Amino acid sequence: MKIVMLGAPGAGKGTQAKMIADKYSIPHISTGDIFRANIKEGTPLGAKAKEYMDKGLLVPDELVCDLVVDRIQQDDCKNGYILDGFPRTIPQAEALTDALSKISDKVEYAINVEVPDENIVNRMGGRRACVGCGATYHVKYNPPKVEDVCDKCGEKLILRDDDKPETVQKRLDVYHEQTQPLIDYYTKQGVIAEVDGTVDMNEVFDNIVKLLEA
Repeated sequence: MKIVMLGAPGAGKGTQAKMIADKYSIPHISTGDIFRANIKEGTPLGAKAKEYMDKGLLVPDELVCDLVVDRIQQDDCKNGYILDGFPRTIPQAEALTDALSKISDKVEYAINVEVPDENIVNRMGGRRACVGCGATYHVKYNPPKVEDVCDKCGEKLILRDDDKPETVQKRLDVYHEQTQPLIDYYTKQGVIAEVDGTVDMNEVFDNIVKLLEA
């Protein structure tokens, strides 16, 4: 079960990826985790990635793809994997397809969690983060016991700049420009699976499982 997760920032794809990973005992792989692991272990690929990151530059697509392909050839990926946050662009998707074909592998499902922009702006505007321990809440879906106070450590909860409506809209604009074409790309490959992300997250998950087990 080789899965790519698609969906706008705030659509809940990360949550769904974790739930799928737990159900099917396959690793949930994010590019951020791969970068951190390789840099920490001092691998040659990690050292290359660190050079770019230290200069504040984006890691080139080919290097990201090499890191991803290296990761999915590890033993825990024998039964499959879920890629979350990669590919983000058509060049990355093409690089991934080429790299996978060289090891006789391919993406089997591209799951798109579909949520209208308006819902995402409202959803993310309700998020609150603890300045102390980093715990996250939502004023509607997961409120703290006391308004604006963290249940875990008692510190203040804030609306992060990343979650402010104008910032969220900018991120969504970038998503539509760069990542939306991936839906067409994977549709042409016959592996797209679309789910309505506006319903309860457990219902979204049930619908994903139905698609995977159809």
